[in-house]
This record gives sequence, structure tokens and C-alpha cells, in this order.
Amino acid sequence: MMNQLADNEEIKNIFYAHSTERSDKNDWQPLKQHLVNVGELTEGFAAAFNCAEYGKIAGLLHDLGKYTVEFQQRLEGKHPRVDHATWGAKIALDKYGNGGYFMAYSIAGHHAGLANGDYREDKKLTPLKQRCDNPNLPILNSVWQTEIDPLLPQKLSTPPLKIKNYFQVSFLFRMIFSCLVDADRLDTEKFCQIAENKPLSARGQYPSITELKTQFDQSLNAFQQNDIDINQKRSAILSTVRHNAKTFNPSSSGLFSLTVPTGGGKTLTSMAFALDHAETYQKRRIIYVIPFTSIIEQNAEVFRKQFGENHQHAIIEHHSAFNDVDIKNPDSRTKLKMAMENWDAPIIVTTAVQFMESLFSNRPSECRKLHRIANSVIILDEAQTLPLDLLRPCMAAIDELAKNYACSIVLCTATQPALLEKEDGFKGGFQNVRELAQSDSINPEQLYKDFQRVSVSHIGELDDAAIIQCLRNEEQILCIVNTRRQAQLLYQGIVDLEGSFHLSTYMCAVHRKAVLKIIREALDAGKPCRVVSTSLIEAGVDVDFPLVMRSDAGLDSIAQAAGRCNREGKNKKEDSHVWIFTAKDHKPPNELETYASKMKEVMDIAEFKDDLLGISAIKEYFSRVYWQKETGQNSELDKHNILKTLQDSNIKNLPFDWMAQKFKMISTTMKTVIVPYDDVAKDCIEQLKNLPEWESVGKLARNLQVYTISVPQHLTGELIKIKALQYVQPERFGDQFLVLESGNMYDKNIGFNSEANPLLINGEECIL
Repeated sequence: MMNQLADNEEIKNIFYAHSTERSDKNDWQPLKQHLVNVGELTEGFAAAFNCAEYGKIAGLLHDLGKYTVEFQQRLEGKHPRVDHATWGAKIALDKYGNGGYFMAYSIAGHHAGLANGDYREDKKLTPLKQRCDNPNLPILNSVWQTEIDPLLPQKLSTPPLKIKNYFQVSFLFRMIFSCLVDADRLDTEKFCQIAENKPLSARGQYPSITELKTQFDQSLNAFQQNDIDINQKRSAILSTVRHNAKTFNPSSSGLFSLTVPTGGGKTLTSMAFALDHAETYQKRRIIYVIPFTSIIEQNAEVFRKQFGENHQHAIIEHHSAFNDVDIKNPDSRTKLKMAMENWDAPIIVTTAVQFMESLFSNRPSECRKLHRIANSVIILDEAQTLPLDLLRPCMAAIDELAKNYACSIVLCTATQPALLEKEDGFKGGFQNVRELAQSDSINPEQLYKDFQRVSVSHIGELDDAAIIQCLRNEEQILCIVNTRRQAQLLYQGIVDLEGSFHLSTYMCAVHRKAVLKIIREALDAGKPCRVVSTSLIEAGVDVDFPLVMRSDAGLDSIAQAAGRCNREGKNKKEDSHVWIFTAKDHKPPNELETYASKMKEVMDIAEFKDDLLGISAIKEYFSRVYWQKETGQNSELDKHNILKTLQDSNIKNLPFDWMAQKFKMISTTMKTVIVPYDDVAKDCIEQLKNLPEWESVGKLARNLQVYTISVPQHLTGELIKIKALQYVQPERFGDQFLVLESGNMYDKNIGFNSEANPLLINGEECIL
């Protein structure tokens, strides 16, 4: 391979990584400087999981292909696009043999993404082998051997991680990829800011975990001193968990469970554990993973309130609404200026979709943040909501973060799923999981009895007319259904009554927040309050109704719905009802049928009839759900055989491209639509439409996240045709920013209105 290297006198041994408008090149970035900078950054990032050497090599070699005449001419505007990533991968393999693959995948993919190692039919990117075998790469100038080769280790050490299979190998490769992408973009960002005479980004200037913990403790004082019985119980849970946060041995990392009934204060309790544990064991950050996008702002707001005005910037909310991967011209400065969150703040609030899909992604923008996860406390809120068809890969990723990346992971839920490896538990489940709500005076079984505040019963099959009549008969009632379509229809049946409200994810976050404020005020004042909602209200929304109706669903959903009834324990259990019903006019979405049927099976078991929400009933429910799916060699808990495919792979043919395509937590293709809900949204949209080429879009994108909804892609396509939806600056942003232009399609009561156009949403569409 080395005989392909050549000198070129025209370049005069001066090579650059990045250019500016200056023709004298005085402010261009020398290539060696960029490679050394990125090498040092990547080395430091990878040190978090004891792989600093691998990071250094990846950083030093990642842009090696810029040591070519063609690329230098490209910087001068004299040559079309040049592959400058493959040479570094080739050199890594040539110098380190099979060990070079630890860097080669990342180097080759640091712009386009991690490709498969070898050919597969369902590829999107050119495989690594095909790229490295390409005989037509530009000739590499030998200057690299003087500037870079002496900086490279002569031999490669074995990674000091406990790696037994190729799932773990692929995980490590992706982590190294993350370090490289983040380092490359940070150094490039810095160069661009200096070249444009802009102030350098103030990164890393955050309060410490200790500072945040001090403020958090002060905010909790009122909560702990409240004499209301239910708050005394919450306080006892909090004290037990905080004690365990500092005393669990022998390991400072690993898997924990927090099994607290709905209404037990697990949101603040889990954050208190995270702060105590992070301070005691020097964890770098806290990552709070929320099941649904619909409540991310709500939880982040709760935490901001606890941390006070001076620490608002310490919390990053990472939605998945906007992603720079769809922006055209990926090498352009526009992309480099994007405010792509790299999770360097001490507290991250994100969604399960964003978190889990990133762990299986091959995209640079999605993987950039992954190395920041190492040595963190991760709270998986409502862990039972992980999708069944991807449960095994999700579990493998969670386990790997605990084993090799010094993460403390809390499976935090009111309905702890049967995922533990015990004699009567889940085969191949988690091992050595430590329960946090456990002491001489407290245990999960007792807590479930202490927090029983409702009576649960199934009232049979009801058509829409009967449901509407139930709603009209009660002054304060919450009805939760499985589809946005049914929620809209039921709301129309009570819209004439005082205090009638609708909630769904077809309402943007700002809209939902405003409606919830009115709902809480009506409930507190004893005024009429009839709410029809999709399941979004179950995910930690703090409301307290005397009566709740819930359409057939999984037992975990029933328990969450019950958490909105008599939440503060002000009424007697026998006067606080949760009515489960079968919706006659609306078939449950396919993904809910298994859960609903298993719920009914458990309900029919005599010992659970009067204790349907007890911990034993919930364990029986999850056992039935998982056991049914875990049959034969092709487990439905790994629908695409991701783990089996990796098991059959080797270091040369890891299927990164294929894996990223298969691991999708939401099967329905949705498009993010920006809603001009209020004057703030309208102003941001107008700014976006007129944003100069040189100005960053990041701040606007973040501001607009709370004004977005997700709409099925097939429907958005039709609405684009009639100009009800329009892209903003498509020549610059591609299909990244899609705005609702038709005012009559967003209703002040129900949000996006499918009745306002002839293209009705499928009745089986589920709220996720």
C-alpha cells in the first residue's frame, strides 16, 4: 500500500485542513494542527472508558486524506468533492492489523456515518472494505509520515474492557466514533469562530454536581416538612433512597431499581438519588430518560424549579424534533454551525427514543454525544415502556453501559417489569440489580399497599355514545383512550359543557401546558372539569381526579391512569374509582392488543381480583407479556435478530448501517411540523424564513421545539401538495423545517385538526 504514497512539489509541504476567504492562506488551519488538536480531544474523551490510545489514533488519522493535491485544490475551489476519510482507515489497518478496525470504522465514517464492514444488500453507505479496496483514491503525500506518523503508537494495546461478544465490540466502536465526531466538530467550530472574528463558544461553564445538589436540597425542605400523610410516606421513601445512594457496595456503578407506586414522588426521589450518588462516586452527569416527548418540557421544568434561577442553563432538554442529518451539503459551514447538543451539561433530560436509538445509530450527529454517557447516572423513567420488539437489544445496551462504561442505571417505574434474572423471573434478564426503595422499614410490596388509593373495575364494552354519557354525568372526570381520533370524537360530544378539555400530542407542548394549567386550576377550585386525553396524560402529569376512565390497555398503563385518580389521597379508596372499559367503536392499535389481552388475563385470576395494581399482579402481567414473546429461536423481543446478527459477525463485517436501519423504536414514519401557535412561534418562524446564511440556526431550532407536533409522513406529503404545509429555506435546510401554513387546520381546543381536510388520520393510530 505504501508504494501509492507520493510527494508533490507543487504543494511545497504545506497542507491545510480548513480554509477561509483569504487567498494568502494566512488564517487557514494547518492540517497537522487540526489532526493534533482532534487527536488530543479524542484521546481525552475516550479516557472516560479507558480507551484513550484508541481515541488518539482515530483523531490523528481521521483527516489523513487531506494530505493530497486534490483536497488542497478543493480548499482553493479548484476541485470537486474529495474522499479524505478513507486514507486514515487504510493506514490504521495497515499499521495495526485487525486492531486497526477499532479506529478504521470511525475514521471512514466520521462525515457520512458508520458503514457496514462488508457488503450487505440493504446498505445505504459504501461498506468499509469496498472503500479501503478502492484503487482510485488520490495519492497520499508522504509529508504525513513526517508530521503524523511519529505521533502514533507503534503497537496497539488490548482494550481494558470486559468484552466477550461482538455486540460489545460494536458498542465500543460506536463510542470511539462518538469521541472522534465530537472532537472533530469542536475543533472545526473553534476554527470557524476565530476565522469569523466571533467570540468562542462558552462550553463547559456549568455548576458542579455539588452546587446543584445543594440547591436541590434547599428546595426539598418544604416537601419533607409537610405533615400531610401521603407526603410523610413520600418523605420516608426519599430518605431511604438517599441513604442507599451513598452506601450501596461493593460497586459504585451498576444496575438499580426504584420500585415506587404512582404518586410516591419517584421523579424527585430519583433525581435526589442521582445527585447523591453522582457526588459520592464522582459521576460526570445525570441523564434523565423520559418515555415520551410530550412530557419532556414538563419534567425539565420541575427540575429547573428545584435547581433555582441561577442554574437553569445546567439542564439540557434534548428532543428529537430537529436533526441536522437531513440538512443538505453535510460538509458546509451551515452544518458545522448547527447547535448540535453534545451533552456536556451536568443534567440532560431526553427521551427514550433519542437515547436508545442513538446507542444503535450510525449517524455522526446522533452518535456525537454518546461518549458523554460514560461515568454517568442514568434514570430510565417508566422503564416498562421500552418496545417489546426491541427489548433484548435495549437490555443489552443498558447492561453494557453498566458493565464497561461506569454508568449507574436506575430502572425507575411504578410498575417494575419482570426483567430481573431470578428463578421465577425473566430468562436472560438483568443480574445484580439493587432495589433503592428497600430498608428495614420500607419495601416495594408494603409501599404498594400503603399507596392503594383507588378501586379498579372493568365496566364492560361501551360505544362512544355511552362513554360520552358517562362524561356528561360527572362534573370532574378524566377519560383516557388509545387513539387521537377517538379523543377528538369524544371531546366533540362534551364540548358544549362547561369545563370540557382535550389533550393529545396533536397539540404542541406550549398548547398542552396552557390547557393543563387551566385543568389544575379547575380541579383545585372544585369547578367542572371533564378531560378527554390520549395516554400522554399518564406519563407523570400531575393532576388529581375523583374518577378516571381508561380504555383497555396494558396493566402498566392502567396503573399510570390510576395515578391520576385520588393522587393526593384526599378521598376514601372506595369513593375513588378507575373504570376500565372496552371501546366498542375503536379497535385497539395493533401494538396494544397484546398488552390489553394480558391485562384481562391477570384480571381474571382470582387472587388479583381485588388487588389488580399490587406488585404481585403487575409481576404476573409482565411475565405473561414477555414469556409469550420469548418463544423459539426467533424471539419477538429482538424482532430483527440484531443480537444474533452481531453474534454471527466478526470484526471485519460489523453491520452498523444495517443495525441503524433496523433499530427504530417508532415504526410509523412521522414528520415534525412547526405550529404557529402564538406570537412567539410566529416570530421564530419568520426569523427562520429570513435567517442569513452566515447565522446559526441552533437557537431558533431549540426555541421552536415546543411548538412542534408529529404527523404521519403520508399525510404531510398530501398537505405539502396543497401548500397547507411548507418547507422553510429548503435549498439550505432540505426538509428539516416544515411549517403549518393553513390556519384552519390547527384548532384552539384540539390542536391539529384532521377534520379540516379530507385526509383523515387512520383510526388505529396510537399515541406514543
